[in-house]
Amino acid sequence: MASQMVGTKKACVVGGTGFVASLLIKLLLEKGYAVNTTVRDPDNQKKIPHLVTLQKLGDLKIFQADLIDERSFDYPFAGCKLVFQVATPVNFASQDPENDMIKPAIQGVLNVLKACAKAKTIKRVVLTSSPAAVSINTLNRTDLVMTERDWTDTEFLSSAKPPTWGYPASKTLAEKTAWRYAEENNIDLVTVIPSLMTGPSLTPDVPSSIELATALISGIKSEPNAMALCCQARSPSRMWKTVPELAKFLHKRNPEFQVPTDFGDCPSKAKLIISSEKLINEGFSFKFGIEEIFDQTVEYLKDKGLLNSTHKMLFVYCDSGHPGSFDGWLTQPLEPPCALFVHHPQWEKTDRPPYVHRVLHKYSRR
Repeated sequence: MASQMVGTKKACVVGGTGFVASLLIKLLLEKGYAVNTTVRDPDNQKKIPHLVTLQKLGDLKIFQADLIDERSFDYPFAGCKLVFQVATPVNFASQDPENDMIKPAIQGVLNVLKACAKAKTIKRVVLTSSPAAVSINTLNRTDLVMTERDWTDTEFLSSAKPPTWGYPASKTLAEKTAWRYAEENNIDLVTVIPSLMTGPSLTPDVPSSIELATALISGIKSEPNAMALCCQARSPSRMWKTVPELAKFLHKRNPEFQVPTDFGDCPSKAKLIISSEKLINEGFSFKFGIEEIFDQTVEYLKDKGLLNSTHKMLFVYCDSGHPGSFDGWLTQPLEPPCALFVHHPQWEKTDRPPYVHRVLHKYSRR
C-alpha cells in the first residue's frame, strides 16, 4: 500500500465514534492527515473519550452533525478532499424498519453526498456498505461467489420480511441510491463491504461486531487500511470473508473457553462467499492471519475482563418468535459470562449467519 493518498492531506470521517471509524481516524492521523470527524453529540463525554485521546496524535477536530441534516456537514467538509462515510442508522429491534432504518439510511447517504457536491473540494467519497447488501438471495446453491456486480434481493426482503430484514434492505437501497446520485453528479465514489470485524478496539465499550466474532464468526482486522487504500483505487472495491470452521479452530486454539463444535441442525456449509479479489488487485494485502486476529481479540477481551476460563456457550435453535426477544424463548437462566448462539429456520432461506449474543447480564425466561 502506498504511503500517501490522493489530494491534500485533509479528510473527514462521518460517524467517528465507532469501532472502524476510530481506527480509521487513527490511521489517517498517523499518515499525517488533518482529520475532521462528525458525531451526533460532541458534548457526550461518555461517547467520545477515545476521540479526545486521538487528538494527541495530530490535527483532529470533532464536529456535531446528523445524517438527517444536510447542512450540518457544511463545516466538517470544508477544505476536505476525502470523505469516509461510516455512519448508518441501526435498530435491529425496530417494529417499523421502513421508518427507523430504511428511509433514514437512504436520506442519510443522500445528505452526505449532497454536502460533498456543495463543498466543491471533495475528490473522493468512500462509503462503508455491508455484506447484507450483496449476500441475501433465494438461490439454492452452496458455491456462490458474490462480487461487486451482485445485490441483495430487496423484493424478497420486503415480501418475506425475515428477522431483522430492515437492516439488509437499508444497506442495499442506501448503496444503490449512493451510486445513482454519484453517477448523476460526477462524484468519485468507492464502496467497501467489510466482513464482520474483530480485533482490539479504541471505543469505550466493546463493539457488537467483536462480541459476534468471538462467538464463532470470523472478521478482518485490516479494514481501516483497506478503506484508506480506496482513496487511491480507480474502481469500487467490496470484500467479504467467512470461516464456517471457526468453532473448531477456536476450540483447538483456546481450549480453556470450552467452545462447542456440535451445532445440531445448523447448516455447516456456507452458501456463499464475497470476493475480495478486486480489492487485492488494487494493491491491498492482509496484514494479519486469522490466528493473529483472534489471539489479539482474546487478549483485548481478557483486558476488558470479559473472558475467563469459565466462559461458556449455549446453542439455541429458535423456531418461533423474533430471535432478538430473548425473554420470549429462553428455557433456562443464563449466568454471565457466556454467549448465546441462536439459529432461526427462516434464516435458511436467506443464508443469514446464526445470531450470536454475548450475555453480559442475567437473562431468564419470564
